[in-house]
Amino acid sequence: MNIKNFHNKTVTKLIKTVALVTMMMLILLSHSLHAQVIGRVGSTASPFLKIGVGARALGMGEAYTTQAEDVTGIYWNPAGLANISKMQVLINHYDYIADLHYEFGAIAIPIRHFGTVGSFAGFLGMPDIERTTIQFPNGTGEKVSANSFVVGISYARALTDRFSIGSNAKYIRETIWHSTATGFAFDIGVFYRTFFKNLKIGMSITNFGTDMQMEGRDMLIQHDIDNTFEGNNENIGGHLDTDRFPLPILFRVGLSANLAEDFFALENYDWILAVDAVHPNDNKEYVSTGTELKIYDIFSLRTGYRQMFLEDSEGGLTFGFGLHVRTAGAEMNLDYANVDFGRLDRQNKFSLILSF
Repeated sequence: MNIKNFHNKTVTKLIKTVALVTMMMLILLSHSLHAQVIGRVGSTASPFLKIGVGARALGMGEAYTTQAEDVTGIYWNPAGLANISKMQVLINHYDYIADLHYEFGAIAIPIRHFGTVGSFAGFLGMPDIERTTIQFPNGTGEKVSANSFVVGISYARALTDRFSIGSNAKYIRETIWHSTATGFAFDIGVFYRTFFKNLKIGMSITNFGTDMQMEGRDMLIQHDIDNTFEGNNENIGGHLDTDRFPLPILFRVGLSANLAEDFFALENYDWILAVDAVHPNDNKEYVSTGTELKIYDIFSLRTGYRQMFLEDSEGGLTFGFGLHVRTAGAEMNLDYANVDFGRLDRQNKFSLILSF
């Protein structure tokens, strides 16, 4: 028996098996999402997990499932991490709506013959507000805070030169005054570069995990079990049980092509056209599209449209640009995006990716 041929056949069978199992998981999870009630806006916990990261992705209308071949793939499609060749660091700061601010940082490290490992953390915060009560409607002098936090690890591996898989595991925590809710979630994604004009196909499911429930000392109350009985103890200790809420699951399927390279054979230019179909478990389906024109791998112009065909959408037109700078042993991508939030006006987004 030819040992080399046996090894190659075994590896090929393994790759096909992993690919088939991954596709089946995505299809089954997709069906489970479709089985849920449509139009459940505001019915999930930790909605901050839906805040996109990376100004390049946002400038392209969030049509990024097949373009996430950098450290931002940690958010959009972890399988894209398998295609980076250098260690990358993402620094992301947003002045979000209603005085909220969102910070997100990530690192991805490719390891030869093993894959790409990474970690990430995100924080949504707000200024402290003064606590008010019925007795003190103008404030008690005590400050109340609220924030949301996520931290996780990532792993991705290229099984062939065209097919890769990746996943995240993350811990989520939300805090309001003295109460907290915690949960765990997983992401999984696949990435495939086809033989037809290098057309790219990507799929991902994010935030598949445990329900979250608020608990803490704010749930402790004093209660009179029977206020019709004179002399009854009106200070019986009690506990409020809050409802459990699921996480905001997102199922994405994307396609993209480099028109300048694959169709027009233009040198020193990249013209990318991308489209994503998205199915959330707390809203109806929608489509996002985006395009990017890159000149000499230095300067990029982008535009897109997010949440197309979504009823009562707060999405809209996006645009942005990027600058790619090379120095001795390092690279820098500085990106800007302007994103339409409908009634909540437009938002400016910046992000920085460093490669070593």
